Amino acid sequence: MVKGIVTPEDAETCLRLGADGIIVSNHGGRQLDAGQSTISPLRVLAKEFGRCTTVMMDSGVRSGPDVACAMACGAQFVFMGRSRMYGVAALGKDGGEHTMTMMKRQFRQVLEQLGCVRGEDLPQHPGPVA
Repeated sequence: MVKGIVTPEDAETCLRLGADGIIVSNHGGRQLDAGQSTISPLRVLAKEFGRCTTVMMDSGVRSGPDVACAMACGAQFVFMGRSRMYGVAALGKDGGEHTMTMMKRQFRQVLEQLGCVRGEDLPQHPGPVA
C-alpha cells in the first residue's frame, strides 16, 4: 500500500512498481490548509483504478457522513484515526469506543436515509461533493 496518492500518474507508478493498493491522502493537510482535499481526487482515482486495485482514503474524515461520502465516491476502505484519538484525549480509553459508536450510528443513519442496505451500495448515490 502506498499513502499520499492524489494523481493518476502517481497511482500508475505505484501499481507499476507492485503496490497492492493506494491510499488517497494529503497526509493530514493541517500543515498546508490550502492543499487539495482528498475527496476530489478520490472520485477520479476510484473510477480509473478501483477495478484493478484497492483504493482507500485518509485525511479529512471526521464523521459517519464523511465515511459514507468517501465510500459513495469509490473508497473501498476509509481511515479515521484522528477522530478516535480525539475521543481518547477527551475521555480516555472509553472515549475512543464512544467515538466509534457515534460514527457507526451516523454512518447507519446515512445508509437508512439513502435506502442503502450495505455500505457497498453507496457508490450508486454519489451526490454532489464540494
